[in-house]
Order: sequence, then structure tokens, then C-alpha cells
Amino acid sequence: MTFIDMLHDAQQHNGSMLCVGLDPEPARFPAGLKGDANRIYDFCARIVDATADLAIAFKPQIAYFAAHRAEGQLERLMEHMRRVAPRVPIILDAKRGDIGATAEQYAKEAFDRYGADAVTLSPFMGFDSVQPYLKYEGKGAFLLCRTSNPGGDDLQNQRLSSIEGAPLLYEHVARLAQGPWNLNGQLGLVVGATYPAEIERVRAVAPTVPLLIPGVGAQGGDAVATVKAGWRPNAPIVVSSSRAILYASSGDDFAAAARAEAIRTRDLLQDARPL
Repeated sequence: MTFIDMLHDAQQHNGSMLCVGLDPEPARFPAGLKGDANRIYDFCARIVDATADLAIAFKPQIAYFAAHRAEGQLERLMEHMRRVAPRVPIILDAKRGDIGATAEQYAKEAFDRYGADAVTLSPFMGFDSVQPYLKYEGKGAFLLCRTSNPGGDDLQNQRLSSIEGAPLLYEHVARLAQGPWNLNGQLGLVVGATYPAEIERVRAVAPTVPLLIPGVGAQGGDAVATVKAGWRPNAPIVVSSSRAILYASSGDDFAAAARAEAIRTRDLLQDARPL
């Protein structure tokens, strides 16, 4: 199946729009694992096992592994996710953005080395920095569009010209992803949950592409407003929560607590769908 086929399948099979973000911070691990970067795999694998039937996707953030020289543990984790949740796609959160030749190497890293189903990209060097990823048949890519951080206003919320009614930069990115850049039909957009009005505007410009929506949970995004703004029956939304799930408990029950928080968030998202 293509990446988008996998999203639709996981959405139906697990009844979910919830993406479980895997951002391991050893300093926040529970007792027995706390502070030990060699136990990143062990911690994340327990989270995966606890939420495999609840997620539309898993999203490991590569920086949290690379910072601790844990790329080998990430490779093991990718293999583990394939075994225990073969129907749940994996989005490698890397936010790469570089010229074509270098992008080819980053694409090889994401899809050949780690076996991801999709990757997050920065589109601001233009189409030649995105195109190498589209050569991988059936693989997905999410372009940063309207991100959840306050500094996103510095560029994304600027108009392309001084002419009244000119599109904002993030709207232009959305049009490119919906249209001329979407050569393999697997492009999506990253839109932060902290800006539900912007989610609605992106969805108006890009009605059929999947949206990856971080910011629910620890970042304070409104889950109900997010779903109402972005959900469409034939265009998946992938609503990511990381820290609220990973660190739901600092005790030995961390995996059970993560599952309980994932169930709560999944059900909240499902109940927010328009009738």
C-alpha cells in the first residue's frame, strides 16, 4: 500500500486520528530507566506496545535519538514497530530541507536506512529540495506549512506581495502541495493545532491532502477545534501528541498510563468529528 492508503487503513482499523509522537528524553524517563540513554529503545518500545492498536501513525523525532547517539536504537525501534504494528505507518520527523544532491542522501536515510513510510520536510529551498523524496514510490512527505511555534509568524504568515489579497506564504505552500508539487500523490502538510483558524484556511486551499497536526497535549492545542477545522471524510488528519502520552506517569506504570492518555485523546478526537 502507499503511505496514504496506510493512513486510511489505520484510521479505519484503529478508529483513530491520533499520532503517537516518540520524543524520548532520558531525563524524563521513569525510575529504573531515568537518565539512561541506552534505554531509549526499551522505553519507546513499551510505549509502542501500549498504543499500537490506538494510533493512526507513529512519529519518531530523529533529533531525540541522534542527540544521544541512539540511531542504532532508532533502527531497532523501526523494526519493532513493523513487527507489532504492521498496519500503522511511521512518519520520520526530520524536517529536512536541502539542495537536491543532499536531499537524495536524506531521502535514502529516511526510506532505505530507517524504512519510514513518510518524512517531514522544510519546503523553503524549493521544489528541487522536495523532489528526491517523491522518487520513492508510495512514500509520503509532509511539508512544513503553518507550524505551531510562535516564531512561525516570522515567515509563514507573511504576504507574498503588498497587493491587497495576496496569499500568505503558508497558503502558497498549501497550493503547491495540493497541486504542482504533488507528483506522486503522497504529499501532506504540517499545520499546528495551536492555530485552528489557519488549519481551516489550509484545508480550503488543500482539500484532499493529509494534514499532520502537532501541538495537541503539552503544547496546548485544542483537540476539538483542530478536528472541526481539518477533518474531511476522504482527507486524513494525523493529530500528534507526544509528551502528554510519553510522560503520563513517572512510575513503573508509565506504559499503562500512556495507554490511558492515548485512549482519552483518541476518543476526544473521534467524538469531535462533524456529523
